Amino acid sequence: MPQAASLHLIPVGLGESPISGWLPADVQALTRELTVFIAENAKTARAFLKLVGTAAPLQEITIHTLDKRGNKPGELRDWLKPALAGQDIGLVSEAGCPAVADPGATVVAMAHDMGIAVRPHVGPSSILLSLMASGLDGQQFAFHGYAPVDGAARAKQLKQWESVSQSLKQTQILIETPYRNAAMFATLLQTLKPGTRLCVARGLTTSQEWVRTATIEQWRERRAPDLDKIPCIFLFLAGR
Repeated sequence: MPQAASLHLIPVGLGESPISGWLPADVQALTRELTVFIAENAKTARAFLKLVGTAAPLQEITIHTLDKRGNKPGELRDWLKPALAGQDIGLVSEAGCPAVADPGATVVAMAHDMGIAVRPHVGPSSILLSLMASGLDGQQFAFHGYAPVDGAARAKQLKQWESVSQSLKQTQILIETPYRNAAMFATLLQTLKPGTRLCVARGLTTSQEWVRTATIEQWRERRAPDLDKIPCIFLFLAGR
């Protein structure tokens, strides 16, 4: 009977930068040998594979694409069945680490249900990189994903997170669609208390990388950073 293989969780770059700077050589080598992938986005997955290089022609590599509305369990099970027959499978996100703030988590859950070994590999996570660089509390933190788009609802949510941050001494982490970064930054300055420390982490691992932490009061006295259409992470920790 064939020995069961593994589901490999392979991180993808956060932007344009040399692959040697964010993906270890052994992970690159493993990725080149895989011929079946499950991806958040087929187009970005192909671009990643072109960057890494593949042992088999790209047109012969199978890429199953996750549905944003969710995939049926039977479909995920069918995608993972080759692992039970001894074929390793790769899982990739659109950017960063798969299954972290990413729909790939459902694939990992199914792999566990099927008894398939799951192997996470080293690579960039914008959430952890920004937390590392922020100087904010790395012992207690929460990642929220996106805040509400509506201005009033967004301000209300930010105030609630700030209240939690103050009571638990917990760093709050959120992201925004790149074209709305400036609006988010402005709302953070308008909504949060002067003593709250805010970190803006822009373009991590790329030539546009820029990370700064200051109090809201200090940010209000400075010129707003250029955040337009560049992936950003926002982190804040309420003052005591």
